[in-house]
Formats: sequence, structure tokens, C-alpha cells
Amino acid sequence: MQSRIFIACVFLGLFCACSALSCRWMEHRFRPYSGNSLDLLDVMAKNMTNSTDGENTVPFPDHLYSQASKASAEGKLSFAVHILKEVSALFEEDQSSASWQEVTVENFLNVVNKQADELHSCIKGHSHMKKRNTKLHLYFKRLSNEILAKMDHSADAWELIRREVKVCLIKADLLVSSLLPSN
Repeated sequence: MQSRIFIACVFLGLFCACSALSCRWMEHRFRPYSGNSLDLLDVMAKNMTNSTDGENTVPFPDHLYSQASKASAEGKLSFAVHILKEVSALFEEDQSSASWQEVTVENFLNVVNKQADELHSCIKGHSHMKKRNTKLHLYFKRLSNEILAKMDHSADAWELIRREVKVCLIKADLLVSSLLPSN
């Protein structure tokens, strides 16, 4: 009888260790970090002096998000990590014309990179991270080329990017939050 209980405990321990949902950082720290990244984007908007219209937007590829929302836990985390890494790369571009403070961007990048690293560690060893989502990468490339480059990295261009990135981060938050226990 004790051996059965021991085997059940070992099996349960292995199952929990292999599950994406067993990631302590994701369960306890993701929500505050996600909220902080969105708050920092809002701070950037408060520093915005120019007004922009929505003509130059590149719509988020909702079909990719729809596919990711139906994926396994690891697939959802992989998609969210990919969004976070692409956002980080986008914000590494020339922001000298942006109206926000450099320290705000540094804080934002620190939060986004921490989220990406910690969520990536939750799925490390799984094959999902080896395959990059080319269509998602192309979306961020279009943001860079069709908005930032065409508008010479202007403050207006950065405001459009900030708005698009906020949508992306909200979608990443929804994916990861769908894996978390309700409180």
C-alpha cells in the first residue's frame, strides 16, 4: 500500500514538474509584470504631445492569435513569449524623436524582457520554442518598415507603435491569463 502511495506521489510530482502550469513565476508574478508593462505604455502616452490618426496602422494578425488561443499551454506560452521578444526588438529602434522619457522606455524594456525570459523558462525544453512564428515576425517587421521607417521614426510614428504594442501585450496577457487559476 505504501509503495502505491509513493508511486502516485512520484507520478504527481513528475506531472506537475512537466506541466507549464507549474511555473511559479507565471502563477505569482506574471499578472503584476503584465500590468506594469501596460501602465508604462500609458505613461508614455501621457507624455505624448502630438496627435496621430489611425490611417497608418498595421492590423494585428488576429488569425494567428485565434490559432494560438486554441493551442496547448506550451503553444500559448510560446506565442506570448514571441510577442514579448518582438516588442522588445521593436523598442530597440531609434526613439530619439519620441516624446517619452528614456527611463520609461528602459523600465518598459526591463519588464517586457523579464516577462519573456521567465515565461520562456516555463516552457524550456519543449519543442514549441524552437519554431519561430514567421507570420508574427513579419507583422512586427511591417510595423517597423511601414510605420517607423516611412515616418522617419517620428513622435507620431512612435505613438502609433505604442498603441499597436499595447494591443499586442493585451493579447499576450489574455493568452497567459487563460492558463492561470482564477483568484
